[in-house]
Order: sequence, then C-alpha cells, then structure tokens
Amino acid sequence: MEFSYKAISKEGRTTNGSIEAENQDRALSYLKESGYTILSVNAKSVPVTSSFSALFSRVNFSQIVDFTRQMSIMLSSGLTLIDAFEIFKRQSDNVAFLKLMQEIDSDIKAGLSFSEALKKHPHLFSNLYISLIKAGEASGKLDEIMKKLAINLERQRTFQSKVKGAMIYPIIIICAMSVVMFIMLTFVLPKLLDVYKDFNVKLPIMTVFLINVSTFFNKFWWLIILTVIFGIVMLMKIIHSKSGKRLFDRISLHVPLINSIIRISALVDTTRTLSILIGAGVSILEALDIITETTNNIIYQEAFRRIKHGIETGESLGNAMEASHIFPPILVQMTTVGEQTGHLDETLGHLASYFESESEIAIKSLTTLIEPTLLIVLGLGVGFVVIAVITPIFSLTSSL
Repeated sequence: MEFSYKAISKEGRTTNGSIEAENQDRALSYLKESGYTILSVNAKSVPVTSSFSALFSRVNFSQIVDFTRQMSIMLSSGLTLIDAFEIFKRQSDNVAFLKLMQEIDSDIKAGLSFSEALKKHPHLFSNLYISLIKAGEASGKLDEIMKKLAINLERQRTFQSKVKGAMIYPIIIICAMSVVMFIMLTFVLPKLLDVYKDFNVKLPIMTVFLINVSTFFNKFWWLIILTVIFGIVMLMKIIHSKSGKRLFDRISLHVPLINSIIRISALVDTTRTLSILIGAGVSILEALDIITETTNNIIYQEAFRRIKHGIETGESLGNAMEASHIFPPILVQMTTVGEQTGHLDETLGHLASYFESESEIAIKSLTTLIEPTLLIVLGLGVGFVVIAVITPIFSLTSSL
C-alpha cells in the first residue's frame, strides 16, 4: 500500500511525501527508523481505474526476464537493492508488477534478504531462481549471478518463442480445417446431397458414406460439440494427474518428429541449469534436487532422482547418467571429461549451446515437414468430398 505522510526531518524541516509499506504500522516504523518526527500518516486512496486494471493485469514470464536483466545492470552499476526497487516502482505501468515490486521492497526494508523476499512468490520465481540468488548473496557476487541468470532466462524465452512459433501455424491450420469441415458436414453437404435422394440410382460407396456422416452431423451437431468439449476436459484432467502425465510424457518421447524437440529441449534446460548452479557454488546433490523440481517431464524427473541416488552411493555424475539410459552418449562422455578436468560447469555450458543449436535444426525440420503434410491431408479431404459429390452426377447422366 502507498501512504502519504507529513513529518519533521532531523534538520527540523517539515516535509511531505509518500512511502510504500504493507500496512500503516510498517510505514510508521520505517519513518521513525529514518529519523523523522511523524505528524501524520494516511493511506492513499486507490483510483477506480487502477482497481479495475488490477483485475486483468498479471506478471508474466517475459516481465520476470526483463526484471532480472535490469536488476543485474543496476547492481553492476553500484546501486543498492533499495535504490533498484525504487526505480522499478517509478517506471512500472503494470499494476500487478508494481504490487510485486512494492511487496519485495517492503520485505527487504523489513529485514528479509533478497532471496527470502522472492521466496514469498513461488508462482513467479522458481526454486532455481531463488537458489541462485541465495548463492549470490552468500558469495557476495549477486550482480554476477543476476547477470548469468538473466542470460539463462533470455535464452529460455528465445527458445520458447521458437517452439511456439513453429507450432502456431499448424495449430491454426488444423483448427481452421476442423471448423470448416464441421460446417460443411453439418449445414452445407446435407442440402447438397438431398438432391440425390429423389433419383432412383445406385450411389457410390463414398457418396453413401458422406450422406450418412453429414446426416449424423446435421441431427446431432450439438452432441458432437458437447462430446468434443467433454473429451478435451477429460484429457486435461488425465494429463494433470500423476499417472496420466507419466503416460503422456512417456508417449511424447516416442512420437516421431515431436520426440526429438522434447528430448533436446529437456537437455538444453538441464545442462544450462546445472552449469549455472555448479558455477555458483551449489553442491551437485542440491543442484540435482532443483533440476528435478524444475523439469516438466516426469521421465526425466525420475532419471534425475536415480542419478542423485547413484551419486550418493559413490558414483560419478557421468556414470550415473549412463546408467539411466535416457541421455545421449555425447552428454555422458563430456560430463565425464568435465568431472575429470575440474571444469564441469564450463563443459555443461558448452553442451547447452550445442543442444540449443541442435534444437533449432529440429524445429526447422519439424516446420518443413508439417506444412506439406497439412497440405496433403487438406487436399485428400477436399478431393474425397469433391469425388463423393460429383461421381453420382455421371451415374445420373448415363441413366438419363
């Protein structure tokens, strides 16, 4: 909350200003600690437009990435955390992000560390993010850690945008095709095919099939829509259950074209995250715990748990990875080399760059194959409808 105050400074001057705090007591204590003699402290009223916009504003991943980059620049320039948050509060035009900055700033002023303040917002800051900030605070190199974290998040954002860009075209085409086909089968083809019912001529199998399908769609279109909605809802519930997600993740790792992108993207995140954590001084066991929590694929989560157990029993990281039978030989070999040379963080960083370039190739291959595949499917569908509609015309002309 924002409070306006009137107070007497140490020099004896009467000053007016505003302060951010969780409540009025916190605002009073902060002003007293700053040496002010308080005359009045009142909460500022929130404009109706701000309250309305707050309902629809939210902090997204891109804003967290920008916040991390800007914070790293400010800390490298010699600014304190308090100064940095004052700048963020002044320049922010997003209500949700402004509230986030105010809450973190208030927690730091109340005596919490930066990592402890971030820990109160687990939906925005991952365990990896908080662990790296904590390591930076302990080592006194918070600005360097923030810089590495910003680079990692920016690469993650770029990779996600590439994957979304590759998938958005086929998704739009498939949705458009489905809607057009539904409209054709439900409203257009029944009227067109009714003409053939008045003629005593044997219709081709394709035409009979199309008439039956279009008749069903015309009579039960509402049931089809409800079934599709119900199917999507049930599929989402199954995927979000532990057993269902495990099955979905296992199947996705064996689907042609898609599996290569899923595997490589998991390797990109894994190697880069391990590289940053180990470079920041986090122990390998703690780093594996963080990776297990941040990895979305359950199959890889189980693999990292087995790797951690192997290391606890005395195995090296490379040997534990090899025993999981899910990681490519190049990752196992290079990890072993990194352990032997004592430059595991640098080796994993190079591997992350390698897998990132491999992911770009996989994404380009996927988009290259998807476009002609969709055109072929669309052509076959249109061709089937055209042949089913036109073929009876030849039978009618011959009978006449």
